[in-house]
Amino acid sequence: MVSCYGNIQLLKDRGLSMTTYNFDKITNRKGTNCLKYDFAVERGKPADVLPLWVADMDFPVSEEITKSLHAAVEHGIYGYTQPKDAYYNAVMNWMERNHNWKTEREWIVKTPGVVFALGAAVKAFTDPGDAILIQNPVYYPFTNIIRDNDRRVVDNTLIYEKTAGQSGDNGYRIDFEDFERKLEQEHIKLFILCNPHNPVGRVWTAEELQQLGEICLRHHVIVVSDEIHNDFVYPGYEHTVFATVDPRFAEFTVTCMAPSKTFNLAGLQISNIFIPNEKLRKAFQTEIDKTGYDEPNALGIVACEAAYRAGEDWLDQLRAYLLQNLNFLREYLQKKIPQIHLVEPEGTYLVWLDCSELGITGEELDQFIVDKAGLWLDGGSMFGPSGAAFQRVNIACPRATLQLALDKLKTAVDSLK
Repeated sequence: MVSCYGNIQLLKDRGLSMTTYNFDKITNRKGTNCLKYDFAVERGKPADVLPLWVADMDFPVSEEITKSLHAAVEHGIYGYTQPKDAYYNAVMNWMERNHNWKTEREWIVKTPGVVFALGAAVKAFTDPGDAILIQNPVYYPFTNIIRDNDRRVVDNTLIYEKTAGQSGDNGYRIDFEDFERKLEQEHIKLFILCNPHNPVGRVWTAEELQQLGEICLRHHVIVVSDEIHNDFVYPGYEHTVFATVDPRFAEFTVTCMAPSKTFNLAGLQISNIFIPNEKLRKAFQTEIDKTGYDEPNALGIVACEAAYRAGEDWLDQLRAYLLQNLNFLREYLQKKIPQIHLVEPEGTYLVWLDCSELGITGEELDQFIVDKAGLWLDGGSMFGPSGAAFQRVNIACPRATLQLALDKLKTAVDSLK
């Protein structure tokens, strides 16, 4: 992916007009059936807790998306819908322009979300009792979907080197020997890859992906690659679509993409799943058909097309703002809460904090964050046992919200002294 952090200045230099977005503006999301802000009590948290957990953003969407949705709403009819050429062209052009991936229309299977697609893939490509490999700490629905469908979870735990993380590197790497050993010993049929990786923030290099792909090819393992955070990569790093690393890999890969994270459209429930291999695509579509799902959300189609067609200016400005948030967070921790270490993210707006020096882990750490700091974060244990000393923080919020959260965290940590 070509870095877009310099595009804003480029547009200005060329004299091109663009809307300037104010990401510092605080929008009140309470009272909107918002999962992040309206369900604290229902989920066992104090009503006044400050939430920086679930992966959506506290920013209004782009002007182009809003205009397109207004036009659809003003039409006033919400009947059954299917996307046409303009939708597919917007999606495919985005992938080619931003990810150097030339796709074909027939590869695309629409689903209401990536998690929904993961469940369909598990049922399409494995049988009850089969083993599926994941890399903890990792997005917790991976584990839930595998177990809920009576499959076995096999973990190729990522190796964490704290000293590397403190020197400015991410600190996480893949144990390739263990990866291949697990594939062979556990007779793995399916591997769920997370790239960029949620929650640790790694953006796997082309070389790392090549090594993973060669191992999966040797052992006839299907790869489901969750790449939903692919449009958020920090300067100095590059996202590579796994299916593009080697033409052979595309034949056993299901690539999960969506505009929901990139353009803050999670509630409109539209995702695009790319499956070049016709046999795999038919098996996947069969599982989708079994659920009764057919027509996508009417407004999701509109928003996705508008986002991929005309949302780039908004996204460029957002990425620049998120980078500033990340820099603010890093400096704040270093100066005011040195006991908590930032695991340097290479991508995503989800930040992984190493709290091991606090001397508390697991449920005790989670309760400390809620009861003493008054924050609702994602406790690291939910991402796997290796995450027990960590917390995941969503920095896609106005800076004043981020500062308030860090101030509350500092007060809580200071109380431990």
